[in-house]
Amino acid sequence: MNIKNLTIREVKRGLDKKEFSQEELRQEFLKSIKKKNPDLNAYLSVFKNEEPEVNKGVLAGVPCAIKDNILINGTGCTAASKILENYISTYDATVIKKLRGAGAVFLGKTNLDEFAMGSSTENSAFGPTKNPHDLTRVPGGSSGGSAAAVVAGLSIFALGSDTGGSIRLPASFCGVVGLKPTYGRVSRHGLMAMASSLDQIGPITKNSYDAALVLNIIAGSDKFDSTAVPKEAPDYTSGIDKSIKGLKIGIPKEYFSEGLDGKVNNVIQKAISKLQNLGAEIIDISLPHSEYALASYYIIMPCEVSSNLARYDGIKYGFSAKAKNLIDTYLKSREGGFGEEARRRIMLGTYALSAGYYNAYYKKAQQVRALIKKDFDEAFKKVDVIAGPTAPTVAFKLGEKVKDPLTMYLSDVYTVAINLAGVPALSVPCGFVNNLPVGLQLIGKHFDEAVILRTAHNYEHN
Repeated sequence: MNIKNLTIREVKRGLDKKEFSQEELRQEFLKSIKKKNPDLNAYLSVFKNEEPEVNKGVLAGVPCAIKDNILINGTGCTAASKILENYISTYDATVIKKLRGAGAVFLGKTNLDEFAMGSSTENSAFGPTKNPHDLTRVPGGSSGGSAAAVVAGLSIFALGSDTGGSIRLPASFCGVVGLKPTYGRVSRHGLMAMASSLDQIGPITKNSYDAALVLNIIAGSDKFDSTAVPKEAPDYTSGIDKSIKGLKIGIPKEYFSEGLDGKVNNVIQKAISKLQNLGAEIIDISLPHSEYALASYYIIMPCEVSSNLARYDGIKYGFSAKAKNLIDTYLKSREGGFGEEARRRIMLGTYALSAGYYNAYYKKAQQVRALIKKDFDEAFKKVDVIAGPTAPTVAFKLGEKVKDPLTMYLSDVYTVAINLAGVPALSVPCGFVNNLPVGLQLIGKHFDEAVILRTAHNYEHN
């Protein structure tokens, strides 16, 4: 059985025709993980004894991987941090309950940048994940383990989380589809919070149809998450085959300026031409405040990180350092438990929120955020979809940027504005540069995931 390229639909077909059983399929994946994971480090833990339940749901028997910052009851959840190395989840995240109800089989938990802070999965306390296309390169971050698992054939699909590009960047670097839904479209209950106004859970899959299928399962309101919008989710697979003739696609001039690799630009331009040949109308647009997105994001996000990570204090749960008194326990636990990048962002956020600096930094960044959102609102009065590169380059070498945080942060230049505005976006593979994948980013209006999935599906099948 060749499991590497199986999609959800193909698994369902094989199970229906009794070409293999659910358990045979699971064992095949476990075998593949055992063989390949030592080189890739995509999984942090593997559920060898998880017996598939007899279930006739939409995903019955379909093996999947879950980013290790999403809780699965009774299993470890480290967020790739030493501070939570021995933490065991006490409940299921809402998305896990929904996948379980649909019959999905959990293979294990995937590697990430510590607490989802990073663009390369090199900030994991348990070692970096490697890109299956080239083991000397990064898979992108922070959901690098999830993307690597899907492209290497170690999972049919995976869940990731996206705070500033953490689903789309690994999808681009690894050559898979990664969808960040609209903020509030999917419940965050059971996702370890990094930046609460930006985080969103989404699927990483082999094609856009599978992404639509998984979104059907995980979307919707949730009494445990007040930010999950009580708006009924449509069937995202319905009408996904419909033509994109007449669809207006906006191309922001700001996404094709200095900093974009020339070869990546050529691949993206060909992808845009293909969309035009499929009948879409290509319209030049401007998102004038794009240049401030990174600066705004890297103030708002660390401020929320500082607040959310205050709970990891060596007292309630997780790693606790031995010390003479309470304050030393607190300080030594955080010093020993958090990695360099986590400490950097906590300090940045604490400084920006401190007395005398709040208005100068956090308040100002939120005002810029409002302008960025307004840019998208104005653009979507003229167009249905916005298209451009997911990342300015292809996957870079391991160790190349890890010592230079600013260069690393620039990897998110095309993705962070989407989280600031709360709109949906996906990355779909659109070609290669030097045998490394390039991702085309498609951005939609609030709660209009259906149109970007349809655009991606048309691109893939024509």
